[in-house]
Formats: sequence, C-alpha cells, structure tokens
Amino acid sequence: MGIVEKATEYHLGLLKAKLARYRAQLLEPATKSGGAGTGFDVQKSGDARVALIGFPSVGKSTLLSKCTHTVSETAAYEFTTLTAIPGVIDYQGARIQLLDLPGIVEGASQGRGRGRQVVSTAKTADLILIMLDATKSDEQRRLLEIELDAVGIRLNKKKPDVVFKRKTTGGLNTTVKLTKTDERTIRSILASYKLHNCEVMIREDITTDEFIDVLIGTRKYMPCLYVYNKIDAISLEQMDKLAHDEHTIVISCEMGLNLDHLIERMWDELGLVKVYTKKRGAHPDLTDPICLRRGANIEARRVQRYSPVIGNAFPIWARLVRKLDFRGKSSKFSPHAQKVGLSHMVQDEDVVSIFTK
Repeated sequence: MGIVEKATEYHLGLLKAKLARYRAQLLEPATKSGGAGTGFDVQKSGDARVALIGFPSVGKSTLLSKCTHTVSETAAYEFTTLTAIPGVIDYQGARIQLLDLPGIVEGASQGRGRGRQVVSTAKTADLILIMLDATKSDEQRRLLEIELDAVGIRLNKKKPDVVFKRKTTGGLNTTVKLTKTDERTIRSILASYKLHNCEVMIREDITTDEFIDVLIGTRKYMPCLYVYNKIDAISLEQMDKLAHDEHTIVISCEMGLNLDHLIERMWDELGLVKVYTKKRGAHPDLTDPICLRRGANIEARRVQRYSPVIGNAFPIWARLVRKLDFRGKSSKFSPHAQKVGLSHMVQDEDVVSIFTK
C-alpha cells in the first residue's frame, strides 16, 4: 500500500467511523424507545426461528401456507400482510417457526412503512429467507441487502476474529499482517470513539468497516437464503442463471415446485442436530428427538425436560446427573456406549441415556 493510498484509507476510515456513529444515534434510540422499532410481539417457539422477508406480493404468505398449513391472507394487491404471522414446519422431528413478515419497502431502515418492526423482528431469527420475484430484475435483492445492512444485519458473513475489551490500560496487538487497513487507521478509529485505554487483538486481516462493526458491537451475523419464486413464469435459461449462487433456491409456490428442497436447505443452514433419548432396557425414542445446535453439548437447557425427576430447575438437574451414556457418531467406542460428562459435544443422531442420582 503506497503513501497516498495509506493517507486515503486513513481519512476514509475516520469518515466511516463518524458515519457509523451518527447512523447508530439516529436509528438505535427509536428501536429502544418502544414504538416503531420494537418488533412484532410474536413469541419465539420451536427449535429455531426463520424470518421471511421480501417486498410486497412476492409470495411470502403463499409459501407460509404451503409449508406450514397456516392460513395467511393473500391477495393480488400489495400490503396484504400487516403483522407478523407465525407458522410451524415439522421436519425430522424438529419444529421450525416460520415468520411471514409484512412486505418491506425501500427506506424501511429509516422507518418507512413498518420497516423498523420488520428488521427488529428479523434480528431475533436464526435464519433469514429473502423472497424475491423471479420475473423481476435483481434490483429487489440489492435494495433488501442495503436495508438490512443499514440496521446492522450482516448476511452470510462471519464475525471478524477480533477480541476487544475496555480496560484502564491496554494496547493494540495483531497476530496477522494487515493489508486491508493499517494500525494507524485502527488507532484513529479507536480515538474517534474515545477508546484510549482498551485491549484489541486482531487475529485475521480485516477491513476498516469490519473493525467498526466490532466496535459498535450490535451487528448480527446471520445465514441467509435467497428464494426466487414464480420460476414457472421464466425460461429455463433464466432459472439456471438464478440457481447458480450457492445461497439461492428457486421455487414456485403456486405449483409447489422445489418446496421440499427449500426445507432441506433451511435445515442445513440452521445447523440443527437430533439427539435421541434411551431408557435402560428400552429402544431409543425416535419420535421425539432433542434438537440442538451443531457443536452444542449435552448441558444445553432443553435437555433437562428429559430427566425423569427434575422439572425445570436446571442447576439442580445438572447436579443430580450421575452419568451419561452416549452411542453414535460422537462416541469413541461406537457402536458401544461411552460414559461422558455434561460438556460432551453431540453429533447428529446420537443416542443418550441419562442416569440420575
């Protein structure tokens, strides 16, 4: 990076930090005050939540009706859905809550329509489905990405590997060579936020924007699938072009095309695993699995309902567990059982026997 490029990057970094701070001051008070930015009052239920976002009349309500058998009003005119309508998808023993959110409009992040409620509710989801009309230009996708990005939702991105802690003393440490920005720019951004004493460790090459996201701390990194509806109205060549992206699914709600594959992709993106319970001397109960996140351990709170003696007091439940026997992919002695502790990492279709004191 040359001297001129470094100077330009330095000044751009300062401007970006100021813009991000001013934008947060404009948007976040409205979100916290209760009114337009508080989201829809829909209780989270099931093993995961999926938010369905799109412009009006792209087929969100029809998709909800087809996938969940939930009655959602549909019509040929815009803004039929005025509030969030939940439905439940039963898949492989898991219950996935699908939320049909009102149609979003350009300028939603600034409060147009019910935009702030839509994006506030979207932040509570585990996966976002952006539904698009395959017969229209890809401008819809770009506009929706802009609106979600403006309120701090980062689609299909990983959180930067940066550790940031406020302290009375501290310093800036990097374990990699920075090529997308430099230490001078990082220090100036910290100073603009009045962060003179802190400990920062940067463990991957990041951009100025990614560092500002870490500082703000309210960004949410979420998986997203782009669902193109109405493929029955376009050519095979157009459909093949749309389906090229790894995060894209093409469907037709009216004809019921590819809906099963969409649900399979949702399951994969959610990263859920099924764990079955087994009583002594009995076969595993394959009808009612415990659904956990990939990489979770058996200490997850939902497991407590399978204990025969405890009820809802999780700390007491944990103390009363005498041993856990695991069979399956995570067992070192598969197909035989392995005795494990509560920190044991589970894998899909494991079988666990819980023995209490």
